Amino acid sequence: MSRIIVAYWTQSGSTQAMAEAVGEGIARAGKEADVRFVTEVSAQELKGAACFALGCPAMGAEVLEETEMEPFVAEAEGFAAGKTIALFGSYGWGDGQWMRDWVDRMSAAGAVVLNGEGVICQYAPDENGLEECRRLGEQLAASAG
Repeated sequence: MSRIIVAYWTQSGSTQAMAEAVGEGIARAGKEADVRFVTEVSAQELKGAACFALGCPAMGAEVLEETEMEPFVAEAEGFAAGKTIALFGSYGWGDGQWMRDWVDRMSAAGAVVLNGEGVICQYAPDENGLEECRRLGEQLAASAG
């Protein structure tokens, strides 16, 4: 069974709920989901993976969390070329600019961002948002072959 890593950062638990839903979608598609907080994942683990998911809420002026997630994403940019990546996160203000910037950044690094965009939910995801995350997980699993 293929194991797909879902690495996330959360402050309020909203992005964690999204990560768990992505993991449910991966499992629903017959693959093994490995859902972990970003500090529990090494970039080396992702290097050999064909696909993975990253989740982070919008912080400050619509940026990634700066002390743990940002350094991890910066490292992942170095080996993202040719990988399929699912991006997701929650936000409380703004219009999702942090996600558009993140998608552009990973695309510029050579990654294929699933669906060409990330999945975002305002505040805590409702059932529709969680189902969107499950579908994202299914799509990511399908991309793993």
